[in-house]
Amino acid sequence: MSRRLDVINLADPSQRPAPVMPSSCESHGCSGGPEPLMPPPPSFGEVFVNGVEIDPEAIAREIQHHPAPDAETAWVEAARALAVRELLLQEAARLGVAGDPDADEDGRDEAEDDAIIRAVIEQEVAPVLPGELECRRYYDANIHRFRTLDLFEAAHVLIEPEGQDEAAWATAEASARSIIAEVGQDPAKFAAAAREMSACASKLQDGSLGQIRRGDLVPVVQGAIEALADGETGSEPVRSRFGWHVLRLHRRIPGQTLPYEAAQAKIADMLEARSWSLEAARYVAELARRGKIEGVLIDAAAAQG
Repeated sequence: MSRRLDVINLADPSQRPAPVMPSSCESHGCSGGPEPLMPPPPSFGEVFVNGVEIDPEAIAREIQHHPAPDAETAWVEAARALAVRELLLQEAARLGVAGDPDADEDGRDEAEDDAIIRAVIEQEVAPVLPGELECRRYYDANIHRFRTLDLFEAAHVLIEPEGQDEAAWATAEASARSIIAEVGQDPAKFAAAAREMSACASKLQDGSLGQIRRGDLVPVVQGAIEALADGETGSEPVRSRFGWHVLRLHRRIPGQTLPYEAAQAKIADMLEARSWSLEAARYVAELARRGKIEGVLIDAAAAQG
């Protein structure tokens, strides 16, 4: 089985996932996190691996793959990644290990050095295979990980204020309260009110928000929906930054716990991958201990990333 785990990812930018840029979805009130900090390419010192210098320009290019709170930390991580890469290539040469490049999903061949790094680790590193007892213990200790999320089939009528002053918000609130009084608990009347008065695109589906998960909506709206009983329309409008919401919960679908038998294979794969990553990091750390590394520290924790 071909493995590309953390210690290889440190050395090969092409194996890392692309940075996730922030996004927002105003219709559901969700937004991404802060944009990763990409520090400028500094140079903090010389780095050698058994007498071979790591090119400072290569470190500067590598920095973009190591977002960090400050430039020095990014430089250290980039320099360490390239030092690990050089260390593994040197060991592969000593052992006479050759690489057999794979092709990715798009048919592009793996770089030769990357194939060599993969080959030497696959040859020299052996994970501890998990047994039935270990898998069962993991399942029992992490059973919450094997439960599907609760779902909420909900709908709303959004009344937007015509301005941002308090008078406009008060007028919008009054409209929302009028809708609540008019529709009561009648789902047909709620759907008609959504089609006629909602400022949200969901009006085309009778105000339906579909099946939402916890965290999909802004907290104030999410909390209000979860407080409703199945088939209930809220008796009070809820204010968010988008306007006033008249809310209805059609039904909730409780999450289900995946039985151990269905999860066992994935647990075994995960534990094997974890063991393999740990053993690969130890292997790299041992190579560093036997060699001469200058300018960066490579130990088991650092090699794991």
